[in-house]
Amino acid sequence: METNKAGAREAESAAYSFTLSSADTRRERAYQARVEAAAFQRKQPYPKQGYNGDEQKYPEKIGSFSKVLPHNELGVVDASAYQTFKHAISTGRPEDYEAIPLGGKAKLVNPQAGLGYDLVGADCHHFALPAPPAFDSAQMAGELVELYWRALTRDIPFAEYETNALVAAAAKELSALTDYRGPRSPQGSVTPKELFRGGLAGETTGPFLSQFIYGDFPYGGALTVQQKYRVAASGSDHLTQYDEWLAIQNGSQPQSPQKLDATPRYLRTGRDLASLVHTDFSYQIFLTAALILLRLPQEAIDRSNPYVHSSTQAGFATFGGPHILELVAAASKSGLAAAWYQKFQVHRRVRPEAYAGYLHLHKTGRKAYPFHNDLLQSRAATEVSKKFGTYLLPMAYPEGCPAHPSYPGGHSSIAGACTTVLKAFFHESYELPRPVQPSKDGLSLEPYTGPALTIGGELNKLAANVAYGRDTAGVHWRSDEEEGLKLGEAAAIRLLQDYSSQFHEAFSGFTFTKFDGTTVTI
Repeated sequence: METNKAGAREAESAAYSFTLSSADTRRERAYQARVEAAAFQRKQPYPKQGYNGDEQKYPEKIGSFSKVLPHNELGVVDASAYQTFKHAISTGRPEDYEAIPLGGKAKLVNPQAGLGYDLVGADCHHFALPAPPAFDSAQMAGELVELYWRALTRDIPFAEYETNALVAAAAKELSALTDYRGPRSPQGSVTPKELFRGGLAGETTGPFLSQFIYGDFPYGGALTVQQKYRVAASGSDHLTQYDEWLAIQNGSQPQSPQKLDATPRYLRTGRDLASLVHTDFSYQIFLTAALILLRLPQEAIDRSNPYVHSSTQAGFATFGGPHILELVAAASKSGLAAAWYQKFQVHRRVRPEAYAGYLHLHKTGRKAYPFHNDLLQSRAATEVSKKFGTYLLPMAYPEGCPAHPSYPGGHSSIAGACTTVLKAFFHESYELPRPVQPSKDGLSLEPYTGPALTIGGELNKLAANVAYGRDTAGVHWRSDEEEGLKLGEAAAIRLLQDYSSQFHEAFSGFTFTKFDGTTVTI
């Protein structure tokens, strides 16, 4: 008996020693994996940032973001307050941010976000953007002309774009601008088919909005969610009067709440889309897309997924639903951090509502500014003046734009990052079954019959809908979205690079199509 007990103790001791040895080995390998990932990110060169020079060029900071700081009666920011704002950005000290003077109750939104560090993916300072358009440029003028037309056409159903006279007028004016960067037809003009699009592959195939905005989605096994939304009421525009506009620039609270349509609807107009991207949480729309994709047959999974070909295993914590959902959320954080660094630390670009305010002052003779002639002669600006009595940009939201700089778009950076992750996990050529489109009143869905809609095309369309939907609301510029999408994509690629070499499974890498049409494998 004693011999048996001694033998058992020796066996237990041997097993315990083996466990300790294995633990030491595992711990060292885990450490080395983190070191290698950090070393990879560390050796990537810092790119050169682009600047448009507006902050230095204009002493009154008319080309720079200054919302919620104190402004005078002409909407010009208090010089001392702006200097304090810049000082906090230059030092990065939390106490200096607390010293920034505000003009009202509204606060700056998270100006220190770009100063923190991430432990997965690239550091947010590792990305660069080209210089945004300058205040007096033809490109800046063209971008505001487009925003005026977006505001004027918010209540026109997308299904009526081909026949609507106001839409045709918008396309005609944008076609004639000196420097308009939106997509054009093969003949070189902007038509209703290209109007307000981002120019990504798949955008002009099928309905204006992505199938991922219309499909029911499972929220766990016991609940299915129908994508009907409470949207803003038709004609619900804001900041069209100068006193209201000035109060909002100073950080005052909105004078009236958003008027909502009493009936939930499937999205069918620009105003509906602007409503969706007003109160959504950061990665909500892409979480929804992921949940829709995960209920599709296995053929919708990307062929590089190691479990697609396994006869004995299925993915879960890796290469399965939980993994995909976790990376969608992680990518949104990476995209936002990269965007916030650019917003506050680099560009501090003026928001459209402020720029249009300066145009109103110029056109009414109160103060002269160096606007490009394309804007001064714009039909869109004239139509806004006829309708509202001012040249202010009609905003879809009572509070106007958010209290952070314009360039790049936060929604577009999230869209670029989350879309990239979804492309990495799903088969882009897979054709979505039973596509739909909304009725003109948005109360029901109807079958869509036309060219096939693929996962890749509809994800691109979703990214563009989310990004440029913020332009339709009036809170961003076209170039904010174009560069934000690319920035988010770059952040997601660096995030996937950290993950791709750490899997235990036999994995050949993530392969997907970038927004520019090139194919990459990570």
